[in-house]
Amino acid sequence: MVLMTFEAYEAVVEESGYQERGRERQALSLGIDRLERIEKGPFSFEDLVQSLLYVRRLWTIFIEDLSHPENGLPDKLRADIISIGLWVIKEADRLREEKSGDVMQLIEINRLIRDAL
Repeated sequence: MVLMTFEAYEAVVEESGYQERGRERQALSLGIDRLERIEKGPFSFEDLVQSLLYVRRLWTIFIEDLSHPENGLPDKLRADIISIGLWVIKEADRLREEKSGDVMQLIEINRLIRDAL
């Protein structure tokens, strides 16, 4: 399902604003860089929290935009990306609460979304 979502997203974003996609790519790249630093270690607890909060805030913004009635993406695609975003937020919270130690999944999902832009 995730691969189909990325393909559909890629097809639709080709028609949307280039500058907007560039900003989204930059924001995702920054989040990925922060997550990769955590993956490689060493890091302080504050670094972990700040990095995860950045990713969480970013996806909250994406979800808010996708939830807006004037968003131009098809409803099904919007719902799929919102689902991915909710997973990202949940996983970031699990990492912050030390209920998970797998940062790589977050990195991979964010890369897939960024590269589809």
